[in-house]
Amino acid sequence: MLLVLDLLGVAVFAASGALAAVHARLDVFGVMVLAAVTALGGGVLRDVLLGVTPPSTLRQWPYLAVPVVVALLVFRWHPAVARLRCGVQLADALGLALFVTTGTTVAIGVGAPAVTAVLVGVITGVGGGVLRDVLRGDVPTVLRREIYALAAVIGAVVVVAGDRLGLPPTPVAVGAAVLVAALRVVALWRRWNAPLPRPAA
Repeated sequence: MLLVLDLLGVAVFAASGALAAVHARLDVFGVMVLAAVTALGGGVLRDVLLGVTPPSTLRQWPYLAVPVVVALLVFRWHPAVARLRCGVQLADALGLALFVTTGTTVAIGVGAPAVTAVLVGVITGVGGGVLRDVLRGDVPTVLRREIYALAAVIGAVVVVAGDRLGLPPTPVAVGAAVLVAALRVVALWRRWNAPLPRPAA
């Protein structure tokens, strides 16, 4: 079941990356590359930071096949996918929630300190999107608007706190995932953004 949920998160992030590539007018190869980087970038960064080499997502063929298939589907039917923007954003929130909690849990499992586990969890959740934006030549979205990285930080802290308190890991991870997804969805609905500096006089 965890594998299915993980691959669902990969598929959602792959769709996000593929749509960004289509909007940037990249060719079919560029669409596949951006989809794969968005979907797998966070997990690869997590494994590299934790010393897991080669990264687990590069050792299992479904993790490589899903982004390619999704990219081709988006490339072919991107007008219809673009109309499902709200659905994609909701699924993206669920993918963020899943990747943050699993990334933090993996870090805890290898004995990482609390602060490291939080950082690894956040990087797992937002890393793919940051790489996507950098490849497109944009300032990463998580650095300039929307409650995205903040939701990831809160979720990772909840997972680490639950571990330090000796709480059962599965309910804690589920609760943290629900919290991350809820924060992200509410932020989109209410149009919440992190504070910006006031313009110079």
